Amino acid sequence: MDDRNAKGTPLAVVLSAVLHLGIVAFLFLATLSCTNYDAFLTALHLPNPITCTPPPLQLKGPVIEATLLGNTGAPPPKAVKVKPVPNTVPPPPSVPPPQPPEVQPQVSQLPPPPKNPDTVDQERVVQDALQKAEDAKKEQQERERQRQADLDAQAAKRKQEQEKVDELFKQMDQASAQTQKLDNKAKQAKQQMADLKNASENGLPDLPNAAQRQKGTNAQNSSLLDQYMAAIQNAVTQNWTRPDNMPNAPCVVHIVQSPGGTVMSAKASSGCPYDDAGKRSVENAVLRAQPLPYKGFESVFQREIDFTFIPQ
Repeated sequence: MDDRNAKGTPLAVVLSAVLHLGIVAFLFLATLSCTNYDAFLTALHLPNPITCTPPPLQLKGPVIEATLLGNTGAPPPKAVKVKPVPNTVPPPPSVPPPQPPEVQPQVSQLPPPPKNPDTVDQERVVQDALQKAEDAKKEQQERERQRQADLDAQAAKRKQEQEKVDELFKQMDQASAQTQKLDNKAKQAKQQMADLKNASENGLPDLPNAAQRQKGTNAQNSSLLDQYMAAIQNAVTQNWTRPDNMPNAPCVVHIVQSPGGTVMSAKASSGCPYDDAGKRSVENAVLRAQPLPYKGFESVFQREIDFTFIPQ
């Protein structure tokens, strides 16, 4: 209340001063004649709401004196001096203007926590969170299991396809080996037929066709020795596979054997015209042909012999 009175007092003083000044101005204007009032408003560039009576005409020349007769000659009434009416209107009370109510800012406050929280609700929230986490974990494990199952299925499928390919190659290898084996048997059969034919033509059974007819040297059991060498030639030829680029030239092979025809070693001589592959083919044929012919050739058997291999 003291602050409001302190603020309202200067305002009341100003209003009172303005009111008194207005009264003084009004009285000043009231004392002016119509002509002066009109001139004052004209100087202020304000409209004059009062129409003044024009002044009497004044003519030039001497003053004419005349005596008025009748009613017009009665003396004018005396002017009655009017006492001014005192200003008995009290000034308006200095009431301070109403102050607008102060608007207090609204502060949004959160409701206070309950004094006694519901532990059952908290436990339920915790249980729900744990259940959601467990469900998410199970879902992740299920996706991982499904992905691993897909990978295993793909690996098994690839394995089956690889096994099919391997089986196909295996069958192709077996077919090739079988074809090679049949070719070798056919060659051997053809060679045997040719040997039998040559032996029959030469009058010497089971002997291969010689490059040229051999003449006897009048050696003891020479025919049996020739038959022995021819039998070894026939046995080796049946177990020999002709390599590519094989020349039709004889090759001397040194053979070491034991009684019964078991071959201890077979080595092509240094003068053999075959390459390494050709030499190995003849040596392997001698080893595969063991036991070499022995029965019936005991009298001409030799532990070490130089066998002349002739490709057929």
